[in-house]
Amino acid sequence: MLQLITNEQKKKIVVLPSVVFKNKQNIKWNDVEIYLKKYVGMVVRVLETGDYIHIGKSFPDEFAGSKYTRTLKGARAKAKANVVQGIEEIIEIATDKRFKENHKSKHTSDAAKGWYYYTTRFAIPIFENDKKSDDYNVFSACLIVNHASNGKAYLYDVVDIKREACNPLKISN
Repeated sequence: MLQLITNEQKKKIVVLPSVVFKNKQNIKWNDVEIYLKKYVGMVVRVLETGDYIHIGKSFPDEFAGSKYTRTLKGARAKAKANVVQGIEEIIEIATDKRFKENHKSKHTSDAAKGWYYYTTRFAIPIFENDKKSDDYNVFSACLIVNHASNGKAYLYDVVDIKREACNPLKISN
């Protein structure tokens, strides 16, 4: 079961219960895409801003097949694949909303009114000898949201995934 905690810096973190996609070197992105399809059609409210973010039918494909995703290796690839367990929650706790106009013709309709970027955080469990420990690695990430010509905001991708430079988070179950 997902947990939501607040760290000492007052930042919210979605604590993922398990590691669904275990292999760091060869993530099966098609499986990740299939997993994400259950969220299509969902609308999630960002608590900080009150914005509503839609999960459209193109999100699973973009998330699993983006240029950014193809460059990921190791722990960051594993983190991106596993964040899918908490898509709703990482949207809800998103902060630091920023805007950028669209400058690419290929996004004329899907980002006609520009792009929004939000910061979010999540933690995934650390395993020692295939046994889950009480320690979790904390990651920050950027949610990319397009503001479409229909006036709705759609989750486009999760990028800039970085392990936070802190000691592992300890959570006793």
